[in-house]
Amino acid sequence: MIIYYTAVDSPLGQLYLAQHANGLCCLSLGGGAQDKLYSYIRKIFPTAELKASKPPLQDAIQQLTEYFSGGRTHFDVSLFLTGTDFQKQVWNGLLEIPYGKTISYGDLADRLENPGGMRAVGAANGQNPIPIIIPCHRVIAADGSLGGYTGGLEIKRKLLDLEQQKYTPTLF
Repeated sequence: MIIYYTAVDSPLGQLYLAQHANGLCCLSLGGGAQDKLYSYIRKIFPTAELKASKPPLQDAIQQLTEYFSGGRTHFDVSLFLTGTDFQKQVWNGLLEIPYGKTISYGDLADRLENPGGMRAVGAANGQNPIPIIIPCHRVIAADGSLGGYTGGLEIKRKLLDLEQQKYTPTLF
C-alpha cells in the first residue's frame, strides 16, 4: 500500500496532507507538523510505503485554498478515517457543525446522545486526524474559552476568526 503525502504552504504555516487509496487520511498542522504526519502514518499504516507526490492530493489542496480565500464553507473530498467507532461518531458529528458556528464539548456529546460524555468527546476531538476539513476547531469550552487544539490555540483562533469573517489571511 502506498500513502501519498505532500506539504502545502498556507496562511497557518505548512500543512502536511496524506492520501490513502480510499481517501484523505491525515492533515497535520502546527509545530512539528511533518513529524506528526509521519508518526500517524507509521502508527495507523505500519507497512505502508510513504511517497511524496502532490497530484493525488490536488483536490484537497484546491479545496483548502478555496477555504482560506473565503470561497469554500464545506469540503467534499473523500475521507478515509481510521479510529474507534466512537471516534468516528464524534468526527462525523464535527462535520455537522455549520461553518462559522461553534458548539461546546457538552453540546456535541448531547448531540451524539452521550450526555455527560464531554471528556470522551474532547479526547476523540483531539485525535481527529484531519483537522480543518473535519472542523474540530469549531468545538469550544462551555464557558466560551477555546479549549485545546492540535495545531495550537493561535491556529484555532485564526480558523474561527476566518469563518466569522474577523480574519483575512494572506494567501500562500
